[in-house]
Amino acid sequence: MAGLRLGPLLRYADGSCATVWVETSTPCTAEVRCADGARGTARTFGIAGHHYALVPVGGLTAGTATEYEVLLDGASVWPPPDSRFPPSVIATPAATATSADDDGLRVAFGSCRWAAPPAGGKDPVGPDALDTLSARVAADPGGARPDVLLLLGDQVYADEVSDATRHWIAGRRDPAEPPGEQVADYEEYTRLYYESWLDPDVRWLLSTVPSCMIFDDHDVIDDWNTSAAWLADMRATDWWQERLLSGLMSYWVYQQLGNLSPDELAADPLYAAVRESSDGTDALRAFAARADSDPASVRWSYRRDFGRTRLLMVDSRAARVLEEDRRTMLDPGEAAWLREQILEGRDEGASASGSGGGGGFGGEEAGAGRGAYDHLLIGTSLPWLLPHLVHDVEAWNAAMCGGERGKRWARRGERIRRGADLEHWAAFPSSFDALGDLIAEAGTGPGAPATVSVLSGDVHHAYVAEPSWPGRVPDARVAQLTCSPVHNSVPLSIRLGFRFGWSAPARALGRRIARHGRCARPTVSWRRTGGPWFGNQIMTLTLRGRSARLRLEQARANRDGTHVLRTITDRELA
Repeated sequence: MAGLRLGPLLRYADGSCATVWVETSTPCTAEVRCADGARGTARTFGIAGHHYALVPVGGLTAGTATEYEVLLDGASVWPPPDSRFPPSVIATPAATATSADDDGLRVAFGSCRWAAPPAGGKDPVGPDALDTLSARVAADPGGARPDVLLLLGDQVYADEVSDATRHWIAGRRDPAEPPGEQVADYEEYTRLYYESWLDPDVRWLLSTVPSCMIFDDHDVIDDWNTSAAWLADMRATDWWQERLLSGLMSYWVYQQLGNLSPDELAADPLYAAVRESSDGTDALRAFAARADSDPASVRWSYRRDFGRTRLLMVDSRAARVLEEDRRTMLDPGEAAWLREQILEGRDEGASASGSGGGGGFGGEEAGAGRGAYDHLLIGTSLPWLLPHLVHDVEAWNAAMCGGERGKRWARRGERIRRGADLEHWAAFPSSFDALGDLIAEAGTGPGAPATVSVLSGDVHHAYVAEPSWPGRVPDARVAQLTCSPVHNSVPLSIRLGFRFGWSAPARALGRRIARHGRCARPTVSWRRTGGPWFGNQIMTLTLRGRSARLRLEQARANRDGTHVLRTITDRELA
């Protein structure tokens, strides 16, 4: 009899359809059956000895919430008979979602969740913000809950595994051989997802709140695609290719598939090939190999529209151009795609999406006439706006590595880049400026959205930063909203370093460092308007009509051992 090995995860949901992801123990037919009569079925597909299904559920009614169960070959496997949680539901947005007279759209987001179970009942990194959010939603299933959960990278840590996983790895291969006690192949990646998503609280939360995901470096390896020299060094090892291909394959199965709408899935040739084959491993591996050898041929970025809110999840890891003389965060095709998605809905003359150059996003200055959305959310695992000292150091380092001060400084700069993780948007100066120009363009003129928010994680603290452009005042309220970690350590050195990085003395120091690198001033300036905040935390944007409200909550332990989300800030953005 087929069993439910992992899931269900409620992934995509709109006013009439949804997708539910499961992993099963054997090949079978998976069915989602809703209390209101909506249902869907899918046959499992096989990858590397594992069995998965992404079940499309049709016939849903907008603005409703319906309980559902999962059946495998006709036998009910979810919810478990002894579950302590309320029934899982599929909630569909109303046709007027985000209008001024409804509850609005609640978008919760965060990144960096190290999922190792606590040893002996005590969690060494403190309460898990996702666990705590789940407990709150479960305690009041009819109350306010996120309409969508954005996980902005480091959903698993392939290079920092738990003691239990290290012990399991040692039972299947010699950890004295590279990559040592890190993940080596697809099977070991599946272990990370089990460890993360079999957590009872997280498992239930992901079964009842739709989610969107994007990778960051630890989903593959720390500092993934930092530079061309880094990549050459990794490719010279005998273990890197298997690690990378397994990372991309498992990401496609466990995360990327659920990011796509049913229409996008129906048009996806890889999904069709995998489903039609008795074993889709070879087809998926060939796709991952192509993504490695020709990153521009594969797009991991995607778009989701929630009523009058547009979400663009941007790949800021695999889409990079790493050659020092043309280094950009996004390759030309990816940059053109981002521009097109941001500007879609304007008059035809504004929809042009030239590929641009020098890290730009192409196209000419567009005219008025947009208004396709009230809120624009740009999800990028790496923050666009950083503490000023960090930004200037990264820009200086990019100049050094590019040969601005000669070969000796270039070699020294590469060592510093890797040692200090200097590979955010600031380390790609032309891309940093181009993104700022595009945001300013999107947020200016008749029909501009009320807000443009860049949602990020990675840096193990939370903050709000707001940009400004010389001689230009966008009509939209623009903000960098950074929230990290969901569950990870925040050493004292990080706390002190980032607090100093935002200070006035640090800003002056950064300017001196930038002058040494002969760095041009950024085309945008910014100021911190909230934070820095440290802890296991999650941010929520509530978008109603053209208003936006931001809340940051941190997971805290009570004296009786229970956990609670405590509000740290709650403020209007627009």
